[in-house]
Amino acid sequence: MSTGKSIHKVLVANRGEIAIRIFQGCRERGIETVAVHSEADASAPHRFAADESILIGPPSPTESYLKIDRILAAARETGADAIHPGYGFLSENSSFAQAVEDEGLIFIGPTPSQISSMGDKVRARQLMAAASVPVIPGTEEAIDDPALLQLESQRIGFPLLIKAAGGGGGKGIRKVDTVSELLPAWERTRSEALSAFGDGRVYLERFVSPARHIEVQVVGDGTGSVWFLGERECSLQRNHQKVLEESPSPVIDEEVRSRLRTAAVAGAASIQYRGAGTMEFLYDEATKDFFFLEMNTRLQVEHPVTEMVTGIDLVGMQLDVAQGMTLTHDPDLPRRGWSIEFRICAEDPYRNFNPSTGQIRALRIPHAPFSRIDGALREGLEITPYYDPMLAKAIVWGEDRKSAVNRLSALLSRLRIGGIHTTIPLGIEICKQGWFLDGDFDTRTLEQWLADRQQRRTAPTDLQLIAAIVARHTLSSARSHSSPGKPGGGDWGIAARNAGVRRNLS
Repeated sequence: MSTGKSIHKVLVANRGEIAIRIFQGCRERGIETVAVHSEADASAPHRFAADESILIGPPSPTESYLKIDRILAAARETGADAIHPGYGFLSENSSFAQAVEDEGLIFIGPTPSQISSMGDKVRARQLMAAASVPVIPGTEEAIDDPALLQLESQRIGFPLLIKAAGGGGGKGIRKVDTVSELLPAWERTRSEALSAFGDGRVYLERFVSPARHIEVQVVGDGTGSVWFLGERECSLQRNHQKVLEESPSPVIDEEVRSRLRTAAVAGAASIQYRGAGTMEFLYDEATKDFFFLEMNTRLQVEHPVTEMVTGIDLVGMQLDVAQGMTLTHDPDLPRRGWSIEFRICAEDPYRNFNPSTGQIRALRIPHAPFSRIDGALREGLEITPYYDPMLAKAIVWGEDRKSAVNRLSALLSRLRIGGIHTTIPLGIEICKQGWFLDGDFDTRTLEQWLADRQQRRTAPTDLQLIAAIVARHTLSSARSHSSPGKPGGGDWGIAARNAGVRRNLS
């Protein structure tokens, strides 16, 4: 049901694939669209996917996509009556949401107060605990006193985590194993949090490991009615950043899913949440206990896997709720099959994930059943160092997990992005690993596997060691037969030096 608050033109305060995705959702509802772009994105695909576009500043995000006044000026100039923030940039900035509403525009997302309260990790823990949502044992308030720090760490026990109260995106987190590490880690985390988020408050939390990272998709209408749209498995991470996501989780059974549903709906309903959001949990597979981590008050990068198994258009629901649609009940929506998403980034997975910039010189996007590539790609596109390295997402659906994995592997093996390094080979490699095929992993698995793989790549093989020993012996023999004062070597010396080079580079 809708209250009739209609939207006629949406400005998307974002770029890349998510902007294009939102434009499509608007187009299906007959809503006009506006793209904003920086000077670096003058020829970016998202600019031409909208009905009109407008320049908002130089390449640096702080002078363009993060500039609230320029985005509002663009909305006024183009006559937009609503703004969608996408994800990243200003999507979880309560000041931006408030400025949009103060301008008399519709903010397609939660209320400013919801963004603020859930963005404050200490406040979010308090709210969820009050709603009977299980939270990880930790401190109820931010820790700003060394003496209190020592007392609370003894109560919680080691290892523990020091986390920024205003953090997010895997930033502002430090693991502490011993009491001797505690004070220096606390000071560094506070300093980093202040620099990164403008908020130096930190709190303590028990380190739960091994654990799975499970998140629950919810949509609320702002009146207390909330829909549960299933869980996503997000445990494959590197540096606290997700690499691959799937829905459902291979380890969540119906009993645990029911408890997740109750907790997520209760938590979101307690704050009368409006729009799409994600409740994130750590799950202990051994005990089947789960604990609230945080709530992301925005659309997630991995939302397509939920769309694939539920048939629900999440961007469409955001638009509908923003126009006053009410959700009269929480339906037991049928979920069919399995969906997996792999994030394709402009990074070199074989050189410590170094960022890769340059021009896309060749592009081949395969067409396959039950598969989609969400991206903002074209031949000749210049990949710059100014923005997040994620280029696209490969998403597949299958009747079961095995068929979904096979489909993802086939899709990635046919996808070509030439001219820059990407993480596509990593995705293909993951699909072949026994631990992944068996669904036997947690939040530590990918980083451990990457470290082991790197060690295997750098460690000399037996054959290389034998070659080096033979070369050294040959060099020694050649020197013993050379005339006094004349350096031995010749071709033998060259061979030995080359063997040494091979050994050092292997």
